[in-house]
Amino acid sequence: MFDEEDLRSIRESKDEWEAETLDPALSTHGERRDRFATVSNLEVDRLYTPLDVSDIDYEDDVGFPGEEPYTRGVYPTMYRGRQWTMRQFAGFGTATETNERFHYLIDEGQTGLSTAFDMPTLMGIDSDDAMADGEVGKEGVAVDTLADMERLFDGIDVGEVSTSFTINPSAPVVYAMYLALADRQGVPREEIRGTLQNDMFKEFIAQKEWVVPPEPSLKLVTDVIEFACRETPKFKPVSVSGYHIREAGSTAVEELAFTLADGFAYVEDCIERGLDVDEFAPQLSFFFNSHNSIFEEVAKFRAARRIYARAMDEWYGAEADASKQLKFHTQTAGQSLTAQQPLNNVVRVTIQALAGVLGGTQSLHTNSFDEALALPSEEAVRVALRTQQIIGEESGAADIVDPLGGSFAVEALTDEMEEKAMAHIDHVREELGDGSVREGVLTGIEQGYFQREIQDSAYEYQERVEREEEVVVGVNAYAVEEETEPEVLKVDEAVQERQRERLAEAKADRDESEVEAALDDLRERVEADENVMPAVVDAVKAYATMGEIMAVFEAKYGSYRETAGVA
Repeated sequence: MFDEEDLRSIRESKDEWEAETLDPALSTHGERRDRFATVSNLEVDRLYTPLDVSDIDYEDDVGFPGEEPYTRGVYPTMYRGRQWTMRQFAGFGTATETNERFHYLIDEGQTGLSTAFDMPTLMGIDSDDAMADGEVGKEGVAVDTLADMERLFDGIDVGEVSTSFTINPSAPVVYAMYLALADRQGVPREEIRGTLQNDMFKEFIAQKEWVVPPEPSLKLVTDVIEFACRETPKFKPVSVSGYHIREAGSTAVEELAFTLADGFAYVEDCIERGLDVDEFAPQLSFFFNSHNSIFEEVAKFRAARRIYARAMDEWYGAEADASKQLKFHTQTAGQSLTAQQPLNNVVRVTIQALAGVLGGTQSLHTNSFDEALALPSEEAVRVALRTQQIIGEESGAADIVDPLGGSFAVEALTDEMEEKAMAHIDHVREELGDGSVREGVLTGIEQGYFQREIQDSAYEYQERVEREEEVVVGVNAYAVEEETEPEVLKVDEAVQERQRERLAEAKADRDESEVEAALDDLRERVEADENVMPAVVDAVKAYATMGEIMAVFEAKYGSYRETAGVA
């Protein structure tokens, strides 16, 4: 972006500054430590100048918002036209209790719903299963049948609200329930909006929730994408999720690389299925973590858009602009929250949320300050939501498109992020996959490649914390003796009994012959290797349970046990 004469002059001026201004200051005062690095241990320089971005071509590498390579954002006006969707995560107890929280959040100004499910629902088993004992409604809402989905959205028009579902192994069933609910409400399927996480690769890599092995899991993901392209064009059928990869201990670079690799693997599977890339790619979405190192996070988001645009164009022949625009949801870093001095988390979340906004996110969840202790209380949820609203309405951060674009530091970090992430992606594609990202991801899962990389990064971070090289305020520095603890939300132990009673009622009220016919149709589709979604929708409409439907898949594909050595 600068000619050689300008760079020569800047280099000379920098040398003079170092000799006459910097060196005397260092001799007299020194610096706080010998090395400065991000949370991911990416070393940062003392000062960035045009010398650090001399190789950048503005039009090819940075450009303008709304135009390739989308480094500066996917929309030309970004938040000046429309703010990001404020989507707070919510779910606990029964559907009725979570419905009350949904209404509370809507009344407080939330612009999108985000649903957390309990562990039995996430794992595709019913609340009356012996394996569900003690877990019903504890980490999220319990959903066994369409009746629960009806209670969950009681008084909420699904044609008016965008809803996100954080669910993976049993994602096809939850998606089918939402479609059935829309049909019941008379909302045209082409009008429903929302996002289904439905990212099974990151489950095998990081979060560790699965029912069937990786390849049939991939088949089910692609079934949902194919069905959604034709039935629900405004609904995102997959949210490729780096969030959980980062929460498991990865660096920002690994989060970026592994998330995009997973996304490209889904693209390749859809193309192999026979779908045109411009038919399904516009409906793909991504989900990233936002951590404490604000400039690293902004650089990560900008690099993500650039890598994605180039790969979709050069590797997969995408022609539509929407196919090359990486759109993503951001959640602040749960792993960064501390049980000690929990109000400090308000500050952490604010910094992380600001990074997401400065990085150009399309929707945002801000964690509540008490989440290191329990499910968030109403007060904590309101503070988290107000954090977004203050950033959006008072800070001015939403008034300038890509306000850090052109910063020598941010542009240099964006380049470094891209280079380091591409090294991982190229390894997956070429070394593990012999030219195929899809095969590389599957091989990497089986061989434990991703798991080892994340494990090593998590261990190294914890070592830095133990050595106090990484300061965690209130934990290994500035600790105090705390006399009080904030009030936290506690899920009533009677929730399990109430949920099991409602499940028994749903079973008693349904037509068993309809259920069996629907499940038989599903088995036939599974055996024929056809898209299962039409049969899953019919099954949930007959009030087949989550467990009954997921059992069909497990009977055909078997279960999965991780065997790759990660030690």
